[in-house]
Amino acid sequence: MTRFTPTTADDVLSTVQWALAEEARLEVVGHGSKRAIGHAVDAAHQLDLSSLAGVALYEPEELVLSARAGTPVAEIEALLAEHNQRLDFEPMDYGPLLGGEAGSGTIGGLLATNLAGPRRLKAGAARDHVLGIHAVSGRGEAFKSGGRVVKNVTGYDLSKGLAGSWGTLAVVTDVTFKVLPATETEKTLLLTGLDDAAATTAMAEAMGSSGEVSGAAHLPEGVKGSFIGGALSGAATVLRVEGFGPSVDYRIDLLARLLKPLGAAEVLDAEQSRTLWREIRDVKPFCDGSEAPVWRVSVAPTIGHQLVDAFRRAAGANAYYDWQGGLVWMRMEADPEEEILRKLIDHLGGGHATLIRASERLRTTTPVFHPQSPALAALSARLKEQFDPKNILNFGRMVSTAEGVKVADASLTGGPS
Repeated sequence: MTRFTPTTADDVLSTVQWALAEEARLEVVGHGSKRAIGHAVDAAHQLDLSSLAGVALYEPEELVLSARAGTPVAEIEALLAEHNQRLDFEPMDYGPLLGGEAGSGTIGGLLATNLAGPRRLKAGAARDHVLGIHAVSGRGEAFKSGGRVVKNVTGYDLSKGLAGSWGTLAVVTDVTFKVLPATETEKTLLLTGLDDAAATTAMAEAMGSSGEVSGAAHLPEGVKGSFIGGALSGAATVLRVEGFGPSVDYRIDLLARLLKPLGAAEVLDAEQSRTLWREIRDVKPFCDGSEAPVWRVSVAPTIGHQLVDAFRRAAGANAYYDWQGGLVWMRMEADPEEEILRKLIDHLGGGHATLIRASERLRTTTPVFHPQSPALAALSARLKEQFDPKNILNFGRMVSTAEGVKVADASLTGGPS
């Protein structure tokens, strides 16, 4: 495999143009922290963007940051922290879950996979914060979309359109994000002893209140010991509140009084709260160094616990809930149980299931991304044709060539991240 390591956007353009002329497929990677998600790419050459790095523009007063695609997210977050700012969508770090190092993901990979964390239920995902991009399509054409201010888009917003396309449509070379001030402090209200159904009720009540909850998760008995050094006892339903100190205290007290009939409560201080939510974000219970299949399931918040309960009647799994119950992380023992899981999702009203971690053998034989309806698959095929008609970018990543699909290998309409 030939490995190309461009250091400028022009280098990327010339590499893609060469690949197009030769009809040579390229695997597009940054630091490879998410390379084990999806099917193995069918490509003879690798376009490594790790050297296309560095912050190009940062204006704290304007809440805008631009960086080249290979810039580590950890480096950007450290820079923002120096100015008491943050990426408000709280992007997760897949590294430890996939057996890699923490903090190795890049800003380009963040957009390509449309990352988000527990704050998504309030702040959205990467696509909701991107302002602009520079990129090179599979046609060998450089283009840009958006800019460096919030209201600057007319026509199609390709900046958001490329979010979640997993590098199958274009190679992003530069990206601009809106950043926001970090909150002064945070606390987490912890309810103990609730079963999954009662926890779903508690989270719904909290989210519907004036408590302005920025994180709502339920950690059942089977996983609770994995968090904050095993400090949690029993099943834990956790609700995060952020802001100015007096406001946080008032809203925590409001939630405690509102939810008192549901169970005993305690409060985690700012340090414990930050640790807990980082571990929830990065799926710490399943970061065990194994290849046991891990699914990321997105459904309506009210049916997450029903899905897990129904699944456990047919197969074994460990699970916990984020996003008020709408995001379910599930760890299987050996078999990915894809058919059972996806049939249950359809039966309960729809959603998306993505196989995040699995052995190479299972990644080859199992549809990793949720199958699309015929209409959406046809739309994806047309989009792929417009952006990458020769299938030179990350071919096979989203739809395995073994599945017999030649073109529909990119999805701007795929499952939420």
